[in-house]
Amino acid sequence: MAKNIKSTSLDEFYREAAKFTGREIQTLLPRGINKEIGHFNVFDIAETIQQVKQKQVMPYNRRAYYKISFIKGKNRAEYADKVINVEKNALLFATPKVPYHWIPLDEKQGGSFCVFTDEFLIKNKSGVVLDELPIFQVGGYPVFEITDEEAEEIAYIFKKIQKEIASDYAYKYDLIRNYVLELIHYGQKLQPATILQAHQNAATRIISLFIELLERQFPIDSTHQRLMLRTAKEYAERLAIHVNHLNKVLKEHTGRTTTDIISSRIAQEAKILLKQTDWNISEIAYSLGFEEVAHFSNFFKKQTSLAPLTFRS
Repeated sequence: MAKNIKSTSLDEFYREAAKFTGREIQTLLPRGINKEIGHFNVFDIAETIQQVKQKQVMPYNRRAYYKISFIKGKNRAEYADKVINVEKNALLFATPKVPYHWIPLDEKQGGSFCVFTDEFLIKNKSGVVLDELPIFQVGGYPVFEITDEEAEEIAYIFKKIQKEIASDYAYKYDLIRNYVLELIHYGQKLQPATILQAHQNAATRIISLFIELLERQFPIDSTHQRLMLRTAKEYAERLAIHVNHLNKVLKEHTGRTTTDIISSRIAQEAKILLKQTDWNISEIAYSLGFEEVAHFSNFFKKQTSLAPLTFRS
């Protein structure tokens, strides 16, 4: 089955959403999102669920974004290793790593869902790495049936998100990031205690310390500030473990190498500096630990497929 799994990008998601709602793609995009690093949007399920009437279902796809869904109605979620039936209310957490098939079983569908990228939460500065949270772990339990009382609480959080995204408040996305984290923690509190305890082991401890050390390097607030740790070896030395062990733990639990995680975080900070400061490319390169502008440009292009100046414009 894995060979046939397709990946749905955000562009494809919006093309499908436009088709199901009968609206232009531009009208579906939230105001001011082009000024943000990463992407976020929220939708009403009743407005986007026309495929139920057409007897169509969401395909068994891996999606290139995260999704949190508050669902009211009878549904079925199919994963490679499990099938989860929902009779009334549910909270679903979807990660780019895990493909699934969502099948509405009746026409009475309601609720809300939001889609976002991991980069969207970077500005929260909380050190949150989505793939390290129990709720987004491969093999975890991503769908929770909830009571009517819990459904009211979740609906209220989504109502605040929808109100905020339509507002003109200059810092609305900072507020929305907090609401998204509230939804994530709400879901994690619904997980059985045994699932949470299973992650409190030595490997998780190493990962937690590594992420804390990584995030401590950011944000870069001044052109006089410079990134101190840039290599896997430097991080391993600070953690007093062998670099091979650090690589092994991260690879086994995240699917990514130490260097990949470090490079991705540096690239995310570079995007923020390019979009939200007037520093020249040389100043940004220096603050991120690059001796030569050319080295920074090559690194950034490798990470994003764009030159720094192209991304800024």
